[in-house]
Amino acid sequence: MPGGVSSPVRAFRGVGGEPVFVRSAEGAHLVGEDGRSYIDYIGGYGPMILGHGHPEVVEAIRDAAEGGQSFGVPTLGEVELAEAIIEALPSVELVRLVSSGTEATMSALRLARAATGREKVLKYAGCYHGHADSFLVAAGSGAATIGVPSSPGVPSSVTDNTLVAQYNDLDATAGLFERHSDEIAAVIVEPVAGNMGLVPPRDGFLEGLRQLCTQSGTLLVFDEVMTGFRVAWGGAQVRLWHPQVRTEHQPDLTCLAKVIGGGLPVAAYGGRRDLMEQIAPSGNVYQAGTLSGNPIAVAAGRKTLEILGRDNGIAYDRLEASAASLEAGLAALGEKYELTWKIQRCGSMLSFFFADQPVQQLSDVDGSRRELWKRLFHQLLANGVHLPPSPYETLFVSTAHGPREIEETLAAFDRSLAQSELS
Repeated sequence: MPGGVSSPVRAFRGVGGEPVFVRSAEGAHLVGEDGRSYIDYIGGYGPMILGHGHPEVVEAIRDAAEGGQSFGVPTLGEVELAEAIIEALPSVELVRLVSSGTEATMSALRLARAATGREKVLKYAGCYHGHADSFLVAAGSGAATIGVPSSPGVPSSVTDNTLVAQYNDLDATAGLFERHSDEIAAVIVEPVAGNMGLVPPRDGFLEGLRQLCTQSGTLLVFDEVMTGFRVAWGGAQVRLWHPQVRTEHQPDLTCLAKVIGGGLPVAAYGGRRDLMEQIAPSGNVYQAGTLSGNPIAVAAGRKTLEILGRDNGIAYDRLEASAASLEAGLAALGEKYELTWKIQRCGSMLSFFFADQPVQQLSDVDGSRRELWKRLFHQLLANGVHLPPSPYETLFVSTAHGPREIEETLAAFDRSLAQSELS
């Protein structure tokens, strides 16, 4: 296995040292092959919003598996999952299920190019949209961690059609539109960035993108692979914008994954009916997948959304309370140890940066004191807390992170900060 792993960031190149190999997980905890237990803030990089091994999700997976593993024909479960997505997201009228976030984003861009007759795509430095060729330009997350802003093997003819601006820089975006307005098929953006740590949008940034896209006939694509059903019921577009507002303040297309699969490989892209009906077999834009809508994965996603939607969304109240408690505790520890760090949160996603100013774009993360972050990471690991192994990743809180887990986490931070002498 290249690097000994199935995905680059797992190799600990972002922090150094040897990765923890996990043999099992339950609730808010991971158990390593050596038997050590860790409070988990990776959360499978987002999908484990209910914690690991939630009994109802496990039961749904078991029941589905007993009925068969893969059919290659339509199932009722796919329709029910699609209905749940459409009900939660006012911007989505039709949805297509796929198996990964990369599939969702690359399919959405193929549709955008076909619908507009244009070829260029505008993305933002530090926003990661999967590993399709056109996205591996100034990518965040794992690509930033290993110091590869783009990748060998990606043709220049592909990247020539990818424009890049700094996240939260509306003026730079407007400048690109002035030069290329009749060439840009789509703007793709994480409405709340999570692949350079947690970076929220500035006031007016997303609204400005919507206005620029509308004026130029460009499609606005929200990559909510990470934030979808994570920061709110529906996602960031519902949390940040009034859910009843349609075309004036909503994306044209939305990409989802992670939470909608409940830890199994499910993703989706969807949007306006007139756009989505251009996808085969309704239209001529081809996209297919043998395992799309896999019955076991769909069962996990349906049950996860069912639990999240119960009792007027009480699960989100729990997530918000736990994440807010963690945020407040970290802020207090920063004062105790006179740390220069910034804590940024949206819902149950959170990051901390050793920086003097709030982090608003990739260059701010690059300029932060990442060596201090790495040192603290290893101290926390020794004290039983497993963060994502990179300062470019985001911490995820689950409903299994209750008051006890947050208290134990903050105690571990306290010990680690005292031992690390980071002030």
